[in-house]
This record gives sequence, structure tokens and C-alpha cells, in this order.
Amino acid sequence: MSPDITKRNLPQLLLKARESLLCHFRPILSHFGLTEQQWRIVRELATQGMAEPNQLCDACVILSPSMVGVLARLQTMGLVARSNSPHDKRRILIRLTPEGEALYHRIAPLVEEQYHLLEHTVGTELIQEAYELVDRLLSAPTDQTPSVTLPEKIADPVGK
Repeated sequence: MSPDITKRNLPQLLLKARESLLCHFRPILSHFGLTEQQWRIVRELATQGMAEPNQLCDACVILSPSMVGVLARLQTMGLVARSNSPHDKRRILIRLTPEGEALYHRIAPLVEEQYHLLEHTVGTELIQEAYELVDRLLSAPTDQTPSVTLPEKIADPVGK
């Protein structure tokens, strides 16, 4: 018999909340031929102008190995361009192309409208509360949380 876990699965609940929200935005992105990861990058670049790939990884919550492929596809689609930093030729900067900017300006109003529809349905107060709670959670010192002491590894984890 396994030990009981008394806490609810917060990471899983956050994933469910993410999915319940994203399902309203995914059709917009799909209509324009973008994935969620691609949209996060396009949106970030529209806001920031230019960024290094590692900055995009952090801002868009995309792991570096995945970022390489997503940026390559966006470049093939003609939505982003790479250039060397004028200050350090070893550094790569990513920016939206004019086509990428135009696509952002076509999608952004639809995303904004979808946010308004969502707020109308669930309430602006609940959405604002969610932003505040997530901001508080993200600013909490979770990186200072100690880890449990793990038992010694066993040769056969299945227990045969």
C-alpha cells in the first residue's frame, strides 16, 4: 500500500487551468498556422524588438533544444530573422521580419478580443485575481525551498 499524499497536485491543477484557457486561443493561432510556442516567440519579439535565443527561452518558457527548432521553422516561414550583435559578433539576435510584424498585428486584436470574451464569461475580477495570485507565486522564493533527501538508488526500481 502506498503512502497517502494529502496535498492536491498543484502543478497538475495549473496545467488544467492553462488548458482550460488556451483552448480559447488555440483556434486563433491555428487559423494563422502558428503553434503556441511560435506565438509566444512572435508576441515576445513584438514587445521587446530583438532578443537573444536564451532570452527568448526564459521569456517564452521554451527549453533551448526546442527553441532551436521553433526558431528555424519561424525563419523558414519568413517571420523572424537572425543577425549578429553589432557589439559582439558571437551573439545572435532574433527579430521579427516585416511579415512577422504584420502577422502579429493581425493576430493581436483577435487575442485581445478573446480575452474580453473570457473576462465577460468568467468575470474580470476572477481574471485579475488569477493574475495577482500567479504573480505572487512566481515572485515567491521557491528557489530557496530545500529538496527532500532521496533514498539510495536501488538496482531494480520495479522491485522484481
